[in-house]
Amino acid sequence: MERHSELQVNERIKADYLDYEDKFLSPHATRSSKSLGRQNFLSPCPLRTEFQRDRDRILHCKSFRRLKHKTQVFLSPNGDHYRTRLTHTLEVTQIARTLSRALRLNEDLTEAIALGHDLGHTPFGHAGEKVLNKLTGHFRHNEQSLRVVEKLENEGKGLNLTFEVRDGILNHCLSTTPNTLEGMVVNFSDRIAYINHDIDDAIRAGVIKESDLPQNIIELLGNKRGNMIDKFVSDIVNMSYGNDKVVQSDLYRDALMQLRKFMFDRVYFSESEAKTEEIKADRLIEALYNYFLINPHEVPDVYKIHAKDTAIFITDYIAGMSDTFAIKTFSDHFLPHAWEGV
Repeated sequence: MERHSELQVNERIKADYLDYEDKFLSPHATRSSKSLGRQNFLSPCPLRTEFQRDRDRILHCKSFRRLKHKTQVFLSPNGDHYRTRLTHTLEVTQIARTLSRALRLNEDLTEAIALGHDLGHTPFGHAGEKVLNKLTGHFRHNEQSLRVVEKLENEGKGLNLTFEVRDGILNHCLSTTPNTLEGMVVNFSDRIAYINHDIDDAIRAGVIKESDLPQNIIELLGNKRGNMIDKFVSDIVNMSYGNDKVVQSDLYRDALMQLRKFMFDRVYFSESEAKTEEIKADRLIEALYNYFLINPHEVPDVYKIHAKDTAIFITDYIAGMSDTFAIKTFSDHFLPHAWEGV
């Protein structure tokens, strides 16, 4: 049996995969070989495609690990089964990969975008985003996610990701449109995931009851979270297969928007006991922001590499904090600690 070098084997595997992309993927899918490239040149990996490489870079970065201690909707819940920003990201990734595979799109690109889409999210979920927006005049977590991968990660060097992944991360929100179908898939998957799992968490928290959901939605989607996701996914596949756009039918788009409005009215902006901790979170972030304005020298130097403006590097620092680190930092600066005298 002929023995091949490790490099030869790796290059053959990669060549076979690129050939698979060319032959099997939809004509509208993004080919790894056609990527518009990175901000800075990077020698090709002999084994992995460019999008596989981006996925791995995101998965192994510090910002991704911090997501496990960042709030999704409910702050400091007493229970292990509420979603965090990390579990939200994994659920988005699962839905996005299912859609991408069914539509014969590039799963690796889809996965990389999905894993990175919330890297710039603040501590304490949308409550943190809202207060930073108020303090700075403009803060959007999707823009911050792009800033994380382009500048802040890797000790200020950034992750040097491909254009397609960076575009998908920036444009994963409802009001923006990505340049690739894979980015569109993540855009839809994010909405499908958070609406469904936030309903599940809100019911668990006692903020709403299942019977509170609009009756016409129950009749269309059923009352099981898995069934609801299946219905949304199947509709997108049926409407988008073979096309140059990723779309929903009017029926399911209206249902998703109705559920979204219901959640904003009854959960996200509610004054339930489960949500009252957000007021404390707002005060905590504002206190930290004002503290660092007076003491900018206490912000780690790595955040000052790409920002001369004090407000910007303070925002970068606070936005990158996990809930637990933000609470610890507040405690260190504002709460008295026991002193052991001699």
